[in-house]
Amino acid sequence: PGGARSCSGPGAAGWNGGGAIQKLCDRVASSTLLDDRRDAVRALKSLSKKYRLEVGIQAMEHLIHVLQTDRSDSEIIGYALDTLYNVISNDLEEEEQEENSAKQVDDLGSQFTEIFIKQPENVTLLLTLVEEFDFHVRWPGVKLLTSLLKQQGPQVQQIILVSPMGVSRLMDLLADSREVIRNDGVLLLQQLTKSNAAIQKIVAFENAFERLLDIITEEGNSDGGIVVEDCLLLLQNLLKNNNSNQNFFKEGSYIQRMKPWFEVGDDNCGWSAQKVTNLHLMLQLVRVLVSPTNPPGATSSCQKAMFHCGLLQQLCTILMATGVPTINTVSEVIRGCQTNQDYFASVNAPSNPPRPAIVVLLMSMVNERQPFVLRCAVLYCFQCFLYKNQKGQGEIVSTLLPSTIDATGNSVSAGQLLCGGLFSTDSLSNWCAAVALAHALQENATLKEQLLRVQLATSIGNPPVSLLQQCTNILSQGSKVQTRVGLLMLLCTWLSNCSIAVTHFLHNPANVPFLTGQIAENLGEEEQLVQGLCALLLGISIYYNDNSLENYRKEKLKQLIEKRIGRENFIEKLGFISKHELYSRAAQKPQPSFSSPDHMMFDHEFTKLVKELEGVISKAIYKSSEEDKKEEEVKKTLEQHDNIVTHYKKVIREQDQELEELKQRVNTLTSQNEQLRATVTQQVSQIQQHKDQYNLLKVQLGKDSQHHNSHGDTFQMNGIQTEVSKLKEELEEWKKKHELLQGQLKEKDSVIEKLNSSQLEMGTTEQSSQTSKFTGLEHNNELQKELEMLRSQIQLQSAEISKLQMENQKLQVINTTADPMLGDSGATAATSSELEGRLEQEIKELKNEVKALSEEKESLKQHLDSSSSTVAILQDEKSKLQREVAESKKEQDDLLVLLADQDQKISALKIKLKDLGVPVEDEDDTESGDQGDEDEDGDEEDQD
Repeated sequence: PGGARSCSGPGAAGWNGGGAIQKLCDRVASSTLLDDRRDAVRALKSLSKKYRLEVGIQAMEHLIHVLQTDRSDSEIIGYALDTLYNVISNDLEEEEQEENSAKQVDDLGSQFTEIFIKQPENVTLLLTLVEEFDFHVRWPGVKLLTSLLKQQGPQVQQIILVSPMGVSRLMDLLADSREVIRNDGVLLLQQLTKSNAAIQKIVAFENAFERLLDIITEEGNSDGGIVVEDCLLLLQNLLKNNNSNQNFFKEGSYIQRMKPWFEVGDDNCGWSAQKVTNLHLMLQLVRVLVSPTNPPGATSSCQKAMFHCGLLQQLCTILMATGVPTINTVSEVIRGCQTNQDYFASVNAPSNPPRPAIVVLLMSMVNERQPFVLRCAVLYCFQCFLYKNQKGQGEIVSTLLPSTIDATGNSVSAGQLLCGGLFSTDSLSNWCAAVALAHALQENATLKEQLLRVQLATSIGNPPVSLLQQCTNILSQGSKVQTRVGLLMLLCTWLSNCSIAVTHFLHNPANVPFLTGQIAENLGEEEQLVQGLCALLLGISIYYNDNSLENYRKEKLKQLIEKRIGRENFIEKLGFISKHELYSRAAQKPQPSFSSPDHMMFDHEFTKLVKELEGVISKAIYKSSEEDKKEEEVKKTLEQHDNIVTHYKKVIREQDQELEELKQRVNTLTSQNEQLRATVTQQVSQIQQHKDQYNLLKVQLGKDSQHHNSHGDTFQMNGIQTEVSKLKEELEEWKKKHELLQGQLKEKDSVIEKLNSSQLEMGTTEQSSQTSKFTGLEHNNELQKELEMLRSQIQLQSAEISKLQMENQKLQVINTTADPMLGDSGATAATSSELEGRLEQEIKELKNEVKALSEEKESLKQHLDSSSSTVAILQDEKSKLQREVAESKKEQDDLLVLLADQDQKISALKIKLKDLGVPVEDEDDTESGDQGDEDEDGDEEDQD
């Protein structure tokens, strides 16, 4: 132990390093005490930096053995891992790097790594050690594994990949609460995921995106330190060129979590270098998701997600403040996505007065004082805005047309800026404006024709000149090569696939002589590019010529080339374009990336046009007039054939469409008919229910009336009858009294008569005595008084009798008007009439309901009859249409037989042409065949 410790002391440098290391190795191998072995390994660790080679050669095997056998002691394991790290790692101190060359250092680390991983179980052992929670084991284990991946990445990746749960064990490092291990874990995963799609997928599905985004948020997004940078680099590894992970990132809604990264305000003053680096990496990560090299569907879905979550809007707010990286990022977020392009067109720059961002960016592009990198970025942004955006192209071109130009001059438009750049004295502005304008015309024949209307006022007093004419004028003035290349690219794009533009170009008598003169000359290398583009422009003028100008027909232009230039020379000059180094560089990717302004010659989209036209122009130049005529005839025949086929396809398609519509109509009417039948049956059942209810009500009402008459009304009727009987009894009593009084009256009358008779007798015997006479008179007076009293009583009684008779008559009248069933009780008539009134009203209401239901039933029956008749008519129409379709199919079969005959005739003509020595290409036939197949339906393909 003492010797070991002395080795690690200050005097160790003076030792014979090799001998001391050998002794320490022996102690590690032979000591039985753990303390001795631990001291020896610690001594080896202290020597491993200075004596890296010796320790590596002599001690590596013993150190690996320690890792295998002394797992229980974390301290010795930590020393062993540190020693191995010092041996394998190339992270040496500066003074050591000065002594050793970089190449030797690299070789040494790589060789020791190769020795270590020769046994794959050594890497597996490291993976198990990294699982240990002990800091002294886990941290050096992570560093050693990272170093191994740096030295021999693919081999170590393969060992980890086949190791059970190998990647998952390393993913646990991101969850470690100790920041140093977590941060070194990020560095380890960076090395692990480099250029290995399988490991990238496993890491992504182990929830890496969630953990890394959480770390970035915890560290303060763009304000974070180098940990944020490491996390962003790891995210780039996981997403770049990995479509599966990109889709997983989008589907997991992680794009939305990128938005807070760019909430940095528009003031970039005082930003630290780390913050700038972090922001640039964040922008690069956005570009990875929407790169033009990704599959179009994946890019499009990411672009839409960025718009919907507000990320594009956030980027546009910092567009002017953060410069080139943001412009390039916005470019690819909007490229080819109509929604995003429309939004970008509406964005205003923070200027006073507010102007569209596109206009402000174009100002930078055509301003020669702006940095070259910024101008390239703006051009790319403009190209991406117009890519597959016919609406945007139209808006740009419309700013050049006479009807839409702002006469007040208050605001400058995109078109005016492009024209200004096109004719400025700065060649780079000329080139950028020409390329930008060419992108506004890309694959848009309508705009190519509209741009012919643009007139430019060159100088005061002179008539305006067309834009096309002005471009050719500048070409002929012998400007810089870059300017001429830009203008020629614009003219080639403008004239391709647009016969009217070709006619306008040829109408100027100076253009063709200028082109032939340029091509025919033998100039230096710099001018060869211009010669090639002039040849391409002349070739386009021939290929897309509609022979509307007599002096510049296809044949005459070919003769001119033959006489002035020579066909072989013309084809050779045309080939200068695709052979140029700058052409190859531009063809690689859409973004213009030039090391200097002098290298800015070709545009990516233009290289596609050259590739498309070079072959067809070469063939067109070598064809004779007879071949042209024959080719035109064949084309006409093929066109007629195609027209006939397309016509019948159209007819069949229309018939199929009509048949489908009629089928749908029949289906809808059948469903309507079924619905109506269902409603009719439902309503019939409802009517039946109503009838049953009515009958029940009728029965119930009958019972209720009887019950009411017999039970409910009897109480009232009995009361009335008792009153009537009382009145009758009183009447009978009064009658009896009346009879008694009449009897008394009769008796009194008889007494009076007797008295009268007696008075008469006394009158005859006047001579009776005075006393008797006196008494007789008194008695007579008394009788008269009594008679008067009786008369008055009789009058009173007769008045009472007359009253009673009147009441009796009234009762009899009431009794006679009542229902005879009620007998003499007339007073019950009122209540019974009320009950009858109610019953009659309810019966009337029920009758009305029944009537309405029967009317509804009748209307439904009529509707059902009409719908059934309509169905019958439609079935007749369907059968007629089926007969017509069968007839049309027969006609189609006949036509297909005729077409087959025509095909045989065409093939026979081709064979004859081949026999005559005329080259006939089969590619056109196959192309037309493919085209036809794409348009035809499945049945037609079988028939063909």
